[in-house]
Amino acid sequence: MTDHGQDAIGRAWRGVVATARRTAAEGLVVGTSGNVSARVGPVVLVTPSGVPYDRLGPGDAVGVDLDGRQVLGRLTPTSELPLHLAVYRDTPAAAVVHTHAVHATAVSTLVTAVPPVHYAAALLGGSVRTAAYARYGTPELAEHMREALRDRTGCLLRNHGTVTYGDTLDQAYERTAQLEWLCRVWLAAASVPGREPSLLTPDQMRDVQEALEGYGQPG
Repeated sequence: MTDHGQDAIGRAWRGVVATARRTAAEGLVVGTSGNVSARVGPVVLVTPSGVPYDRLGPGDAVGVDLDGRQVLGRLTPTSELPLHLAVYRDTPAAAVVHTHAVHATAVSTLVTAVPPVHYAAALLGGSVRTAAYARYGTPELAEHMREALRDRTGCLLRNHGTVTYGDTLDQAYERTAQLEWLCRVWLAAASVPGREPSLLTPDQMRDVQEALEGYGQPG
């Protein structure tokens, strides 16, 4: 690998570790649950299995190819590797964040899609689906997730947690945070006795998605 390639790997690994630590610091995971990855060309850098994020350093980088063969590091990759690789095979994602966020996980046990109680859903491509349950780390879970992610950048995993992806680690993390917030809002509104939350219509959601295309600072 060239020096340039090694530098890119090093930067990406630092970003993976920082993002994983952020998920723990902001309460989206407990202990070593959840996982983070970033793609650098043919290499996918992933957090290792069962290692506290605050113990990971520059020399602990773990990398695999798109077939899951380990090409970097000696630590064992996360058990959710099939889930991460499925995202990279199906999408142009450069980063994936998987968490066990409390409110999103609670909502995953209740609905097949997050009710569109707020336009934040448009940040993930529309109404966020819940993937059917399968045990963690299995090809079945990855397959269910692939279906739920169709035309979306995030989904819930039933009785499990969240998956989001993006062009950068920051974008993937922001989508996770927005999804958790959206689920928290719906749970709060739905908990009021005798009242039903008002929901956005499909036309209203499309209007938001069109508006978002021009959102932010010009490039």
